[in-house]
Amino acid sequence: MRSVAALTALSCLLLAGCGGSDSEPSTEPRAGETLEQLWRAPGDDVAVIPGTANYEPGDVRVSFLVVDAEGALVALPTARVWVADDLESAPFLETEAKLERIGIPGGDEADATHIYVATLRLPRAGKYWFVAEPDGGARKVQALGNVVVAKKDAPPDVGDAAVASETPTLASTGGNMAALTTRTPPDETLLRHSVADSLAANVPFVVTFSTPKFCSSRTCGPVVDVVEEVSRRFEDDGIRFIHVEVFEDNDPAKGFNRWMQEWKLPTEPWTFLVGADGKIAARFEGTVSVSELEQAVREKLTAAG
Repeated sequence: MRSVAALTALSCLLLAGCGGSDSEPSTEPRAGETLEQLWRAPGDDVAVIPGTANYEPGDVRVSFLVVDAEGALVALPTARVWVADDLESAPFLETEAKLERIGIPGGDEADATHIYVATLRLPRAGKYWFVAEPDGGARKVQALGNVVVAKKDAPPDVGDAAVASETPTLASTGGNMAALTTRTPPDETLLRHSVADSLAANVPFVVTFSTPKFCSSRTCGPVVDVVEEVSRRFEDDGIRFIHVEVFEDNDPAKGFNRWMQEWKLPTEPWTFLVGADGKIAARFEGTVSVSELEQAVREKLTAAG
C-alpha cells in the first residue's frame, strides 16, 4: 500500500502542484467564480485521492479521500462539491459529499478509516472536474479531482444481465478455505453459493469481488467485512451474499482470475447487487460502507425478493 504522503505527492504532480492560498478567507464562493478560483480559495490547495475510476452517464457515485498539505487525512462529516466542464468554467453542479466509514468496528483496518462519497448527476460522456471542500474545521482545504465518464465502461452496469460465473464454493472445493478466501478468519457465510447457482435459482444476491489480504488500494481490505455484516441483517430475507477472490490461485503475481475476467473487471474491489430476474440492480466500485450497502439492498433487492 502506498503511504498517505506518497499518494498526496503523486496527486500533486498530476495536477501540477499543491500548495496554499494565504489571502484572507472568504465565507462563500462568489457568483460566477470558475472552478479553479474555488480551488485556489484561501486554504490548502490539494488534489483528491480517488477511490473510484469507472463511470457511465447518469447518477455517478464518486468516492475520494482528502489529505491536507501536511499529509493529514481530513475526516469532517460533509464536504461541499462543485462540478464544472473544465477549470476555467463556473460550476454547473453543487452538491454534498458525506463521510462514510470504511469497514466495521473491530474488523480489518484500511490505511484510511473513512472516505467521502458523492453522487453526481452527469448525463453525458466526457471529462469533468470537481472541487471538494470539507465543511468546518480550523484548516480550510480545497481538493481538486476529475471524473471521466465513458459512454460504456467494461464492467456490467445497472440493467445488464449478470454473468453466470461458476464461482467456487465450500462444496466445489471440498471445504478448502485457502482456495476460497484470503480473509482471516474465513468468511464461511459468503462461500456457500456460486453466482451461477444463484442465477439458476432466481434468487436475489450480492456478490463482492475483492481480496482482503492482497488489496492494491488503501481502501479495499474491509469490503468483505462490510458484506458479511450486511448479510447478517438480511438473514431472513432470502438474499444470498457471495465473496469471490480476484487473483488466480490467490497469487497477485498470476494476475486476475477467470471470474474477474468474465465480469470484465479492470480493478478491485467491486460489489454488485443482482435481482431475482438476473439483472444488476446496483453496483459499487471500490470501498462501500455498511450504511450504503444496507440501504441499497433494502431498496433494490428486498422488494423484488
